[in-house]
Amino acid sequence: MSEQTQEAGSAEPRRVVVAGAGMAGVQTAVALREQGFTGSVLLVGAEPHQPYDRPPLSKAVLLGKSEGSAFDVDFEALGIELRLGCEVTGLRPGDRELDTESGPVPYDVLVVATGAEPIRLPGAEGVPGVHLLRTLDDAERLRPVLARQHDIVVVGAGWIGAEFATAAREAGCAVTVVEAAERPLAGALPAEVAAPMAGWYADAGAVLRTQARVERVEPGAVLLDDGTRLPAGAVVVGIGARPATAWLSGSGIELGEHGEIVADEHLHTTVPDVYAVGDCASFPSGRYGERLLVHHWDNALQGPRTVALNIAGRASGEPPAVYDPVPYFWSEQFGRFVQYAGHHAAADTTLWRGDPAGPAWSVCWLRGDRLVALLAVGRPRDLAQGRRLIESGTPMNPTLLADPARPLKAATA
Repeated sequence: MSEQTQEAGSAEPRRVVVAGAGMAGVQTAVALREQGFTGSVLLVGAEPHQPYDRPPLSKAVLLGKSEGSAFDVDFEALGIELRLGCEVTGLRPGDRELDTESGPVPYDVLVVATGAEPIRLPGAEGVPGVHLLRTLDDAERLRPVLARQHDIVVVGAGWIGAEFATAAREAGCAVTVVEAAERPLAGALPAEVAAPMAGWYADAGAVLRTQARVERVEPGAVLLDDGTRLPAGAVVVGIGARPATAWLSGSGIELGEHGEIVADEHLHTTVPDVYAVGDCASFPSGRYGERLLVHHWDNALQGPRTVALNIAGRASGEPPAVYDPVPYFWSEQFGRFVQYAGHHAAADTTLWRGDPAGPAWSVCWLRGDRLVALLAVGRPRDLAQGRRLIESGTPMNPTLLADPARPLKAATA
């Protein structure tokens, strides 16, 4: 794919347009300037707000501890033009134009950074009191709900569901979390690793109901398929997200099985002069031998640096930069700081460091004698050292690795 997507010319482009003003889009625009790009940069965002960071929405913004989370970026000083409240609607690569609600936008190089959009609960659209938590407006609508200490039902026990339940309990709300799978984080972690996390809900005073499917939502209540009726002053849906790429239909850009843009190792798409970065794109990982679709903040921070290098450096004759990170994310839930680095799907050994019933423990995944992933609960040093060991591919000693008193960096073979 990479030969097909090499840009037609070697000169630096005059105009880069970035579609999407979230973390990935903003970081792409900023990184272009950091790399010395001197052409025009236009950042197009669907929301009317100044570009902002999303993680605080489920914490400080939701609880009223902060009014917003705008990026500390002086766009004017950097010569970055903002076009906000302007949704993208299509792409015509033959004309080198991005279609938007306010008309076509020409580009020399386009970077697609439109992120992901939350999956909605079937049958719940339009029902009063049903909320998503993805945007600043979502958080601002939910803030008074928490302040009034409603009974709240959270649908989905994934990362966002746990984080919202944490905030709702802190606000004094009665919280019930319903999850269709038999455990929380069923799509993210193996059963034996996710199992200890189920107890965190009760410890925080929240009710977790697993293997519970929503039959329907009505004003003031959620009805489960077993006939249970849960009172609900508000319902918050956190059942996942999908890449926001429907607007690319007919553009010629290849999409994958999850609707994500299929990018190559340089984050090029299948269309010349179009890159994709962040939640909306997958990329091939040489490190893990498979294509990864990563819906986390760090990916939206790291990927733009590769894109900016490849755009700004196209006239230098240097080979394009390759994107192959060790994925990383974190979650704050029920008084615990949870961090994860790597990708455990191809691991053949799982090792525990510490007691999962306790406040601090880690899980290490190995493939052969190489560390490929690590989950740390309340052990940030394990995460920091483990991430470096994954990146370096250092051989590990499993016996030493399983000793929680030994630093990870001292558990090498």
